[in-house]
Amino acid sequence: MNIAATENNNSINTDRNITILNNYFRLYDASRTDDRAKGDLLSLFTQDAEIVSSRGSRKGFEGVIKTFYENNKDIKHMWDAWVLQSDGSYRTNWAVCGQAADGTVYAKAGIDIVRMNDEGQIVYLKNVQTTEEAYSEYFS
Repeated sequence: MNIAATENNNSINTDRNITILNNYFRLYDASRTDDRAKGDLLSLFTQDAEIVSSRGSRKGFEGVIKTFYENNKDIKHMWDAWVLQSDGSYRTNWAVCGQAADGTVYAKAGIDIVRMNDEGQIVYLKNVQTTEEAYSEYFS
């Protein structure tokens, strides 16, 4: 086995995955008003991706964004660099400011932990809130 080739391939996959994960946040913000962005966002996930928060777990990402945009007028994410973890997952700290459907504004923060398949699709997304009771309405 050629160790240099394996390391180079892992580096290429990591770079590709980090680009995809950065696009995840960009597309999430744009998907509320841009159908193409929404389609591109959904294509980043497998159909049965596991989405986890402090309130529970669900399969599939489409329902998450549908519910999110029913409850929000606008959002903007900021995030740290995605870091590859020893278990093969990726992690980042993030913050979001937004305007809820009722017009109130908010700011929340948290950590995302993501696992991806060999094709570069997200199969697991854990959203760890550091803002108490954030997004509880999506898992009720």
